[in-house]
Amino acid sequence: MAGATDVTFDPWDPAFLTDPYPAYAELRARGRVIRYEATDQWLVPHHADVSALLRDRRLGRTYQHRFSHEDFGRGAPPPEQEPFHTLNDHGMLDLEPPDHTRIRRLVSKAFTPRTVERLAPYVRRLADELVAGLVREGGGDLLAEVAEPLPVAVIAEMLGIPEADRASLRPWSADICGMYELNPSQETADRAVRASVEFSEYLRELIAARRAEPGEDLISGLIAAHDEGDRLTEQEMISTAVLLLNAGHEATVNATVNGWFALFRNPAQLAALRGDHSLIPSAIEELLRYDTPLQLFERWVLDDIEIGGTTIPRGSEIAMLFGSANHDPAVFTDPGRLDLTRADNPHISFSAGIHYCIGAPLARIELGASMRALLERAPALALAAEPERKPNFVMRGLKGLPVVVG
Repeated sequence: MAGATDVTFDPWDPAFLTDPYPAYAELRARGRVIRYEATDQWLVPHHADVSALLRDRRLGRTYQHRFSHEDFGRGAPPPEQEPFHTLNDHGMLDLEPPDHTRIRRLVSKAFTPRTVERLAPYVRRLADELVAGLVREGGGDLLAEVAEPLPVAVIAEMLGIPEADRASLRPWSADICGMYELNPSQETADRAVRASVEFSEYLRELIAARRAEPGEDLISGLIAAHDEGDRLTEQEMISTAVLLLNAGHEATVNATVNGWFALFRNPAQLAALRGDHSLIPSAIEELLRYDTPLQLFERWVLDDIEIGGTTIPRGSEIAMLFGSANHDPAVFTDPGRLDLTRADNPHISFSAGIHYCIGAPLARIELGASMRALLERAPALALAAEPERKPNFVMRGLKGLPVVVG
């Protein structure tokens, strides 16, 4: 298996992006790890391996806590990309212990279950208002009218970003997240750098304002968080705020539109959900599994590891295929079937191990609020036209989802 190049796995092929799951089945049949030359990565398609590797300390989101670029056999990022990498590399998603442990502990002091639960009434009220607007218009773009504004407003409210400043958040986030796709272009990198500079400057001013006049928001909480004299640096606060915004709404937006598109294509399941709203919690988990919003998660090999008899040497990059793992028949019965009553559903859409999504509880509140509002206020919601898929692989979503209220 080592050294082989898969021809069906093509993350730039529109046909693959439309439906990658048959290609994943072929990958799983081929073995536990497959070398993919186009991205210089090792693909891991099985649920058991992905789940184990997410917890394996021989892998890391970064290697710079142990090695220099030269020691690790990797080139340093281009100097002109420094603003993006400074922003990205100080967020806890791209750090390993001890820095990850320290930052996550401090962030957790501000991002508490009580903080999240306190937002629940606001989330439900906003979801109702957004869906009511969609109903008044007789339909529209579910992404633009509901799926996107809900999580953006919620995380902005949580961070304490004034309403007048929120229009820039989504464009900044989209430009930064472009760098997480495979082999991003120079144009993508340029946009990400520009967004990193602008977003960082904005947050630096906001942090200064909250230092002078603290509030009840998360930015104020991050400033105040301390542990045995340890505090977040200003850069860590900026990177944390950006990470929470990006991760806090990109996945939720895509999960919402992917989920409703799946429901429209499975009318019997949609009818069952409309007839029994108590299915909402299990429906959310199943839709997260069925069409996974984050398809791939990368890790560096810090020490040689062996997967299925193949040695993956230090310095390699592993691409864990969340979408494939969530369709592994060794774990999920009839994985290609949407089953909103699926009880045993250990999907890994929120990752696992130390990088398990800190915002998962908030995402579930948002997804539940928008789903319930749509079921109650637009019970005959239907697809108005076939949607166009974004040309992205890692963050799987749609350009829009045109609907009619009926």
